[in-house]
Amino acid sequence: MKQYVFEVLEEVQKASKKEDKIKILKENETWALKDIIRGSMDKNVVWNLPPGSPPYTASEEHNHPSNLIGQNKQFKYFVKGGPGDKLPPFKREAIFISVIESVHPKDAQLVIDMVNKEKPAGITKALVKETFPGLLQD
Repeated sequence: MKQYVFEVLEEVQKASKKEDKIKILKENETWALKDIIRGSMDKNVVWNLPPGSPPYTASEEHNHPSNLIGQNKQFKYFVKGGPGDKLPPFKREAIFISVIESVHPKDAQLVIDMVNKEKPAGITKALVKETFPGLLQD
C-alpha cells in the first residue's frame, strides 16, 4: 500500500537535503500528493469553498473508511470553474465534509490547509518545479 499523503510530506519535511526530498516525492508520487501540493501553492487554483475549517467529525486514525488516493477525485467539485460550480453551495460543502471525514485525520488537515492555501511544511516552489515540472502554473 502507498503511504498516506501526510506521511510522505512528513518524510520530506524531515529530510535535510534537496536531493533526498526530491527522491521521497518521486518515489511516492500519486495524484493525491500532487493535488495537495498544487492546490496549496498554485495561484491559478481557486477554491470555491468558504475559508477556514468547516465543522466536521474527524475519523479515527486507525479506522477511516477511505484515503486521499481515492478521495482526491472529489477535489474537482471544490475548484472554481469546475463541475462543482453548478452545485448549490451547501451540496458542494457537504461533499467536502464527507471527504475530510472519510480520510485519516492528518490527511483531512492537509485538505483543509490546501483549501486555505497553506503550503505543506518543507515544500518550496523551487522543489516542486524541479521534482514535478509543469505542476505549478505560476
